Amino acid sequence: MALKGLDIFKLTPKTNCKDCGNPTCMAFAMKVAQGAVELDKCPHLSDEAKAQLGDATAPPMKKFEVGKGEDKFTLGGETVLFRHDKTFVSKNLYAVSLCEDSIDKKLPDVRKVDYDRLGERMYVEFLNVIDKGDADKFVETVKKAAAEGRGVILETSNADAAAKALAVAGDRVILNGANASNYEEFAKTAGESAVLGVSGKNLDELYDTVAALEKLGFKNLILDLTGETVKETFSNAVQVRRAALKDNDRTFGYPSIVNLHKLASGDTRMQTALASVFTLKYGSIIIMSEMEYAQALPLYGLRQNIYTDPQKPMKVEPGVYPLNGADENSVCVTTVDFALTYFVVSGELERSGVPLNLLISDAGGYSVLTAWAAGKLSAGSIAKFIKEFDIEGKIKSRTLVIPGKVAVLKGEIEEKLSGWTVVVAPNEAVELVKFFREFKV
Repeated sequence: MALKGLDIFKLTPKTNCKDCGNPTCMAFAMKVAQGAVELDKCPHLSDEAKAQLGDATAPPMKKFEVGKGEDKFTLGGETVLFRHDKTFVSKNLYAVSLCEDSIDKKLPDVRKVDYDRLGERMYVEFLNVIDKGDADKFVETVKKAAAEGRGVILETSNADAAAKALAVAGDRVILNGANASNYEEFAKTAGESAVLGVSGKNLDELYDTVAALEKLGFKNLILDLTGETVKETFSNAVQVRRAALKDNDRTFGYPSIVNLHKLASGDTRMQTALASVFTLKYGSIIIMSEMEYAQALPLYGLRQNIYTDPQKPMKVEPGVYPLNGADENSVCVTTVDFALTYFVVSGELERSGVPLNLLISDAGGYSVLTAWAAGKLSAGSIAKFIKEFDIEGKIKSRTLVIPGKVAVLKGEIEEKLSGWTVVVAPNEAVELVKFFREFKV
């Protein structure tokens, strides 16, 4: 049962200080009970009280890090089933499955998937190395994978091979091989150096194995929910998440692995479709047979949308974005910094093939009409942007194309920007291709 504010208040020292950011300890206790503040924020709380309260006030899904220092990934910590309820906490990660026979072929494609989108690096975070039965070849493959600077998943049921591989796998490693028949041996092998992946023939067996590992004091676990079929795997993922978050059953309160390499091997399109499904429900690490650039674009875009706080709109960094080989003589086009607007507009501008300088000013992350209504997109804000970014010193063109939905700003902008010609674009982005192909300065 979750603790109430009064339960926590009984264990807090009555100092009535403001060290915790609250005027009274009762206020602090209520915030802890609501999950709005962490226990560590109170400098007067004893270690004994923290130990008593720690598990009870922790998220229903355990949160931990794979790796050390800045070189780490965060898993778990989820508190809701649906993003619109609050927000998702730790983004799911993507892995590519390989072995000694395929690593040299797959790594070049894996390396190509590495780009920046809205300030977030998009790349394959884990390499899943399969043990094919030859321990020496397995270890050599793990060495190659670890040298890529990514997390490594060791997929093996051989504890001896796992021990040798752990020695060369680096810090960001998951040992995925524990089950009902070998969990004690694998727990010893993993020790404190690795997160332990656990699987079972069904959810009942998985539950019992996790409970047994917890009795051994091993709680850095990740649950491999991959079943015999897609339907079974999806059911496992949903049931485990609901058990942890709705029923507060902490035995299932761990991140998960979904292995699409096993479910749809050789079918790239099916794996991409399934990866999008399990990004939503609820794979913490999704393993695929391969990851090509064309696959990555929609998956990483979906992940970023899902794992961004819905209360904080995604924004593009203000600046000048040359498109289609634009130079200082190319026409300027402006729109807002709302990420969706930027990607739709820039995509259509690129399709036109016309060299253009896209100017993105700070509009608070709002869409065009919302930014205009809120005063974030105005003649003043556009003129200020052009001055602060020294657009006139960098670009010789004095033609500025503005969004059609704010055509009302044309006159005001021309008043503030002496020597500039302001042109109104069509209302809809899809019309931009034809507009610019026919456009003449």
